[in-house]
Amino acid sequence: MKLTILGGGGFRVPLVYHALLGDRGPGRITSVVLYDTDQSRLSAITAVLHQQATAATDAGSAASGGDSAPVDPPVVSATTDLDEALRGADFIFSAIRVGGLEGRTVDERVALDLGVLGQETVGAGGIAYGLRTLPVAVQIAQRIAAVAPDAWTINFTNPAGMVTEAMIPFLGDRVIGICDSPSGLGRRAALALGVDPATAFYDYAGLNHLGWLRGLRSGGVDRLPELLGSADALASFEEGRLFGADWLRSLGSIPNEYLHYYYFARETLAAVQGVRQTRGTFLLEQQSAFYAETGKHPDQALELWQKTRAERESTYMVESREVADAGERDERDMAAGGYEQVALSLMRAIAHNERASLILNVRNRGVLHHLDDDAVVEIPCTVDANGALPVAVTQLTDHQAGLISAVKAVERSTIEAATAASRSAALKAFAYHPLVDSVTVAGNLLDTYVEQLPNLAYLRP
Repeated sequence: MKLTILGGGGFRVPLVYHALLGDRGPGRITSVVLYDTDQSRLSAITAVLHQQATAATDAGSAASGGDSAPVDPPVVSATTDLDEALRGADFIFSAIRVGGLEGRTVDERVALDLGVLGQETVGAGGIAYGLRTLPVAVQIAQRIAAVAPDAWTINFTNPAGMVTEAMIPFLGDRVIGICDSPSGLGRRAALALGVDPATAFYDYAGLNHLGWLRGLRSGGVDRLPELLGSADALASFEEGRLFGADWLRSLGSIPNEYLHYYYFARETLAAVQGVRQTRGTFLLEQQSAFYAETGKHPDQALELWQKTRAERESTYMVESREVADAGERDERDMAAGGYEQVALSLMRAIAHNERASLILNVRNRGVLHHLDDDAVVEIPCTVDANGALPVAVTQLTDHQAGLISAVKAVERSTIEAATAASRSAALKAFAYHPLVDSVTVAGNLLDTYVEQLPNLAYLRP
């Protein structure tokens, strides 16, 4: 089978390839095509993947003692021609970053300078990211529909829910959005209870980067009340430390880590404004150094990538952890795999018609009563050869439904702005967001982003 990765020069692509190298089952991916508009980044990541394949082959030979031939790793190729990359694909991973990390630094800094949170996917920064990304995502969806209509598209591109919803009119239910945050939360909560994460059902619902774990069923029993009742268990994992036992008990649920930006907005804003550089600036400097060094020393590509990744992961959401005094990230959690494992599980279920339960970004189809059927939500799904079918979950509380409805209005205004080149819709997107508390500030955000981001020229007056 052929897998095409859009944004194939991206830093996290080796995580996906590493997951593929561990797949030894029948019907596995045998061909990986990397597509990117930046040839130098493609060359760097291709070098990393080739070295991963060599290391995996050597390890396989050593493990077998030479008695049997190791499984051949997926063949890697690269192209800057989109149609060539798409043609014949069975699965397509969309992981693009329009405007690069340079755009992310603008997303963050403009918001912070105007006194509001500047996070990559949350608040003003996420809206700006969406306005840059959606026109390109729609064009890609149109090409997939024309060139590879039978392929399954798995969308990693942030803001994942918003981008997936914009692609559905062209690809229908053959596009599915994924994120590793819900599954990571469920896994951590299960381990805190001593439950095997693979055997639990997670009653989770919301939007991408805006959801809550409302139940954790194991052996027919909801174990979440037990978890909320144990201060020691809550203190043993990241979300418990981020939000604190008292607030979690008041909510009666465990929020996705990104809800820290909502529940502790003032504290997080102050923490971000107090650091020397934003997260985007840090990543831009770090990854620029990686790509430059790999260009000079391609034979060391894998080693350079591993070193850079370790630093990247250990500093994830550092400001929120500092606000909550949550300490460093759990090494066990970082080693467990992220969105690449979710993607691999999704592909296996579809390709082999093996039923799997995954939390995905799909059309609501009446599951959450506060939203219409076509709203893309993040909820548990049963996956098989027919794709992802959402399953029934507990209905949202008034608080959850209100926040989700407000942010869904932001998402849809952003989609309207991007697809209709509508400044008024873009203004509404900024003004509607709960973390932007002024229409005047919303207008200033829009004007400044349009001035500083070339990709938003379509929104100029």
